[in-house]
Amino acid sequence: MKRLPLIAPNPPRLSDHLDALRRVEASGVFSNNGPEVRAFEAGVTDTLFGGHGACLAVGNATLGLMLAIRHASGMRTGGLNPKQGTLALMPALTFAATAQAAAWAGLTPLICDIDPDDWGACAIEEERLLQRHGERIGVMVPYATFGNAIDLDRYVHFQRRYGVGVVIDAASSLGTLDEAGLGFGARAPFAVVHSMHATKTFAVGEGGLIHSGDVDLIATLRSMGNFGFEGSRSATLPGINAKLPEITAIIAQAKLAEIDAIADHRAVLDETYRATLPDFQFQAVTGRRRSMQFMPVLLPEHIAHHRDAIVEAIEADGVGCGRYFSPHLGEQPWFQATAMIEPTPVADRIAGRMLSLPITDAMSVADARRAGEALANACAAIVRPRDRRVSVRGAAGAIASVIVIGGGPAGTAMLTSATKRGLLPDLAASGLMVIERGNAIGGGRLGRYAITSDSTAQTFLTAVRDNVHPELARLVDHPAGRAVAAHEGALGVPLTEVGPLLRATGDRLTDIVRGHGGTVLTGHEALGAKRVGDGLWSVELRRLADGHVFEQLARNVVVATGGHQPLERLASQSVAGAPLIELAAGRLLQSDDVLTIGGFEKVADLLTGRRNPKIAVIGGSTSALTTIALLLKSQPALPFGAGAITLLNRRPLRPFYHSVEAAHAEGFTDFGAEDICPVSGFVYRLAGFRLEARDLVLRMLEIDGRKPDPRVALHRITGDDDAAARAHIEDADLVIAALGYRPIGMPIVGQDGAAIALAADDGKPMVDRHCRIVDAEGAPIAGLYGLGLAAGFVPWGPLGGESSFSGQANGLWLWQNDVGLMIVEQVLPSRARAAA
Repeated sequence: MKRLPLIAPNPPRLSDHLDALRRVEASGVFSNNGPEVRAFEAGVTDTLFGGHGACLAVGNATLGLMLAIRHASGMRTGGLNPKQGTLALMPALTFAATAQAAAWAGLTPLICDIDPDDWGACAIEEERLLQRHGERIGVMVPYATFGNAIDLDRYVHFQRRYGVGVVIDAASSLGTLDEAGLGFGARAPFAVVHSMHATKTFAVGEGGLIHSGDVDLIATLRSMGNFGFEGSRSATLPGINAKLPEITAIIAQAKLAEIDAIADHRAVLDETYRATLPDFQFQAVTGRRRSMQFMPVLLPEHIAHHRDAIVEAIEADGVGCGRYFSPHLGEQPWFQATAMIEPTPVADRIAGRMLSLPITDAMSVADARRAGEALANACAAIVRPRDRRVSVRGAAGAIASVIVIGGGPAGTAMLTSATKRGLLPDLAASGLMVIERGNAIGGGRLGRYAITSDSTAQTFLTAVRDNVHPELARLVDHPAGRAVAAHEGALGVPLTEVGPLLRATGDRLTDIVRGHGGTVLTGHEALGAKRVGDGLWSVELRRLADGHVFEQLARNVVVATGGHQPLERLASQSVAGAPLIELAAGRLLQSDDVLTIGGFEKVADLLTGRRNPKIAVIGGSTSALTTIALLLKSQPALPFGAGAITLLNRRPLRPFYHSVEAAHAEGFTDFGAEDICPVSGFVYRLAGFRLEARDLVLRMLEIDGRKPDPRVALHRITGDDDAAARAHIEDADLVIAALGYRPIGMPIVGQDGAAIALAADDGKPMVDRHCRIVDAEGAPIAGLYGLGLAAGFVPWGPLGGESSFSGQANGLWLWQNDVGLMIVEQVLPSRARAAA
């Protein structure tokens, strides 16, 4: 029986085109956009693209991508020199050339997840990242997955709405027809880059084709592909040599003459596979005809881990079999080190199940049926293993040493603190388990905020700089690390820039934990914890993918689930002696709604048509000041007049100073000995506002001659009889409650089955000075710890802080250092601590 190779290159034979070769020899023109190249470009424009726009033939598709990406990245700036750190957004499921081309064009790949049905870039993820990163994304490079006619109108919309450049990687699509029956990319206002590699359906040998409905764009790219020469031998544009040789153009013209018959035949083979394998999952496709390079198909999930054995069985049947694209971009070491990678759970699953079966020009329908049957038989021979999903066991056996619930900034901060003392490997080996609802640990919700941090760039980088684990230390030079470092010396770091660094850190921490026997369960949530015998906790866990619930025993549990602003608090909140919900009467937002990405736009929509709108911000926390800063600086600016924003607060606003001398130098003397940290000498180390919020407070208080922003007014609430405060709220067009955060809790049950009342239930701190969760009487609960936003921890003793401070300290640096280590030392078995 004949072997069916996965790929069988079939370019036209040069020996069949001797007259054309002699024509090239006679002309003396072998390159430089000669007559054969021009004839091919005109012919393919007419034949495949209905005469719309123009085409540019290039040496290969990677060169075409490099040219097009470099040009498109200047769409926002009007120049062709992208700033350092400019991002190229692309899907995880594509060939390495896409990301390599972006890197060679001077951009950093930003890799996103894919759609579970058509396997192209996920539209929701694309828009989320456009909103998060804004102008940092210079270009989008969607991949027309496996020759699919993806929706180009979506990218026209993105280009118009966000002003972002677009380049379509259509490497496998030359010969694909859209719904109108035109070649894929016809009339597109941006560059669509096709490959003519020998392995493609439009097989030439080595070559590429750029098509666009924009004739001027093709002319510019032609100049860039000719060393940047525009009409003379003097470079006026960035350029490379990307020209297609004349002899290759002869082969391309011959392939053009037969591409319709070839693509139609391959489409029949596609249909045959789908009919032969009705129980398998195939790609959802669009368009009238797809130019099939091979047949992608997904293995059933329950046997995907047997893929190597299945491939071996198919190959033994004489059928070539591949795994395009597995590993996907986010799983490849070079891009893990140089790109910014978003969580890609869908791409992970799809790539892990992917197989590629042959579609070649020489195959018959019977051959395709035979190849499909080889796959079905190989899968049927796999005995489905016993389902082991009913339990998850820690590395030390059935009992985990510690379960960390929440893999966001606080949960991973504890792991980071362990790395700084070289304790994470021992902690992992002792039976560490991390539970995270999302698809990866590290970032949490931090990157979803449209504000700058109240921590410096240096603070974020200390988590990885000079870390004992080289994979963490190298993040300083990772694109995410460099993006944060660019803000050193500034008033904080945009949290959209911080999120990628935290996610990259989380990825490395995951590898360290798993590499030393620990467990990281993403896509899971904790439903509650119950005290059982022998000092153990039973944590009820649920897998979000299918709702499967199971229990895991642990000696210790760390709750790092973060904080929120509960709506029910507003119902009982009084301001100046009156219920807030009545004073605000349908005009009330919480600060978290404003500070997240899209929050300012929500405010702008609510104030549409208001001239000189009035806003009342209630609270004296960092979130209150940050809300005001966001309202003042966001664009397009709202029409605020004098006194448009009123901050209503109870306590005096205090700025942070590095020393008493620094405070006195600016004439600030409103502090006493009790306001000075005995460890650091800082003034208002805990209570003082920092960075951007501090700058606003200094202006409000007119310290050292600073002038207040006339658009902002202060009102100190004097008590329940403050009629002026009530009037500010009643007269405002919008009221923003910045009343701080409460911990996101979960049910805690005693050994008797009764719920344990917690101090946090009554609005008190969740933890004591040792980060132990306390009950309603203030007594610590053995084996339960809390960490993170709204936990209520207050530094003490060697941790520093002013004695006058009342409240809670929420600081990533604290969590990543002394506070995180405090928990590690309590939960790490003594034998491991001694060995470390």
